[in-house]
Amino acid sequence: MITSSSPTIFLFFFLISTCSALLQASINGVRGFKLEENEATQIKRSDFPPGFLFGAATSSYQVEGAYLEDGKSLSNWDVFCHSIGCAEDGDTGDIADDHYHMFMEDIEAMHSLGLDAYRFSISWARILPRGRFGEVNPAGIKFYNKIIDNLILRGIEPFVTINHNDLPQELEDRYGSWLNAEMQEDFLYLAEVCFKSFGDRVKYWVTINEPNMYIELAFEQGVFPPSRCSEPFGNCVYGNSDVEPLVAMHNMLLAHGRAAKLYHEEFQAINQL
Repeated sequence: MITSSSPTIFLFFFLISTCSALLQASINGVRGFKLEENEATQIKRSDFPPGFLFGAATSSYQVEGAYLEDGKSLSNWDVFCHSIGCAEDGDTGDIADDHYHMFMEDIEAMHSLGLDAYRFSISWARILPRGRFGEVNPAGIKFYNKIIDNLILRGIEPFVTINHNDLPQELEDRYGSWLNAEMQEDFLYLAEVCFKSFGDRVKYWVTINEPNMYIELAFEQGVFPPSRCSEPFGNCVYGNSDVEPLVAMHNMLLAHGRAAKLYHEEFQAINQL
């Protein structure tokens, strides 16, 4: 994680157990569901040390929906879920939790719980529909600006993940995404756009979410896009499970390093002012 200015390292606890259940129940309560009585009494803020951040976490494809609205292009997950399939029942992220249209309700739910932080990811295809081969999409920038501004207004710290597995399908079609060193240039450009657009308010950045898991599932087992693998790891049309995970991880690690270097050298000092 990249931080702009923080003398103390805080543990940022993504609420993946009781607290995430509370958040989801609260959001569902807004949308017509009831919070179970015992769920609200299992944990107390006083059980944790001062400075501990309580927060919630999402990823763009899993919650946003609006998959072709306001200039967004097809992502690798859009294509994967509409072709190979990403759920047994045929569900896709076309609508998902409709966070794109209902983010204010979700922020209000977080605020009502007294959460300190919200970790969300940027949809690459929403702000750079064609990667570095096209223009920045102002509607995408505006969407994330509204999220960030409203979080800060309610005292919730934004934690931004630059990439959580999804990318413009064009980058896959053009050169094979993470299997090509060109992907480093595209990721660096994405990071620069994010730092320029949101860095004056965002102090905490995550470059790439769980790269080890993504590489294994996408390029070894083939159950994530681009669904590349070979026997005995999986049954894919294309791929080499012995070689491609190493190539993709190599490019991903270099992309992370270059983005972190860019931030520390060109943006961190400015954002500390």
